[in-house]
Amino acid sequence: MTASLARVIAGVDRNDAGASLVAKRSIASDARPSLLFFLPGLTAGGSEHVVTFNANRLAAKGYRVHIVSCEAQGSTPYYPCDEAVRIHYLGVPVSQRGKLRELFAILGRVRALRRMLIQLEPDLVISFLTRTNVIAVAAAQGLGLPVIVSERNNPQRQRPGPVWRALRRITYARAFGLVTMTRGAMAYFPKAMRRRGWVIPNMADWQHYKPSKASAQPRLTAVGRLTGQKGFDLLIEAFAATAPDHPDWRLSIWGEGADRAALEQQARALGMADRIDLPGVSKSPGSWIETADAFVLSSRFEGWGLVLGEAMAAGLPCVSFDCPFGPSDMITHGVDGLLVPDGDVSALAAALSQVMGDPALRDRLGASATNAAERFAPERIGARWEAMINQVLHTNADRSQSPC
Repeated sequence: MTASLARVIAGVDRNDAGASLVAKRSIASDARPSLLFFLPGLTAGGSEHVVTFNANRLAAKGYRVHIVSCEAQGSTPYYPCDEAVRIHYLGVPVSQRGKLRELFAILGRVRALRRMLIQLEPDLVISFLTRTNVIAVAAAQGLGLPVIVSERNNPQRQRPGPVWRALRRITYARAFGLVTMTRGAMAYFPKAMRRRGWVIPNMADWQHYKPSKASAQPRLTAVGRLTGQKGFDLLIEAFAATAPDHPDWRLSIWGEGADRAALEQQARALGMADRIDLPGVSKSPGSWIETADAFVLSSRFEGWGLVLGEAMAAGLPCVSFDCPFGPSDMITHGVDGLLVPDGDVSALAAALSQVMGDPALRDRLGASATNAAERFAPERIGARWEAMINQVLHTNADRSQSPC
């Protein structure tokens, strides 16, 4: 698999219209630059939110914006897209396959994306998530397109597998630059990449949603894909330990994923099935805030913790594991939230009990959280993305115009 993809990266598919694309492209025209965002899909998730947010914002400013998804044609984006944003589907969705079938699917994505790049002629490609980043750099080889790869997780803890780690080393060295959400994630990569890297945190969005605080049964709320990374098994254990002391409180875990059945079974085994809800994905982005009275992030690791920022912006009191990376960049312990030692279930249970049992503490933490989240206001973060994009476009234009 590594050898096959490496051949593509080295230029197996250059017998196409790619060579002419380099000659056609010019950023010195009157039109605003053309940007292409590439990611696996447009379902509910942090990367999808960031892509659609930036695409909408940049399209409103006059940039020509494309989003390319690996999904099948006709898939409906979870996050609304401005009508000026053009969405394209490669028709090679990411799914579980055998090794041989997955190899052909990966090569299919590389070739399909390459055809799309030749057709659309963007001035810049911005790719999200490790495997997709590998495909983007491979597809752009020989086309003269700058590719920015964006890591959205913790590269120290994430396990893409030895093949993908090797491919990441090969392809990232050929990328124009790298975006991470924290300095800790950026430090993982070689110095050469850090010199052409940007640290841009996630925005704290959905300020228009506010907790209703109308329910007779207050709710602890968690949000994320139902996978081991999010630590919902640890959260259920911590909630079960303190729930008898707070009989009016419930726990809601929003999201979908492979661990649903195991989490439901765990709740039943702990006698918590009637107090723990797994309602699935919220009907509209951010609407989970309205039913929340406090928020908890129980992740084993994060790239940032997008939903934590959203909860803080909404004025929710927040409790979080101090996992790498993100929570300690957002929360000042005891001021605008509570941080507990990474993976310490007993400490998490104690912090949850403290928040559930003290309305004055909830009000104080929530008010401070709203102020703290202003550092990550959408317009501020969007401006940082735009500044990075313009820097890359101008640098690449200078390079292309310099004599050989």
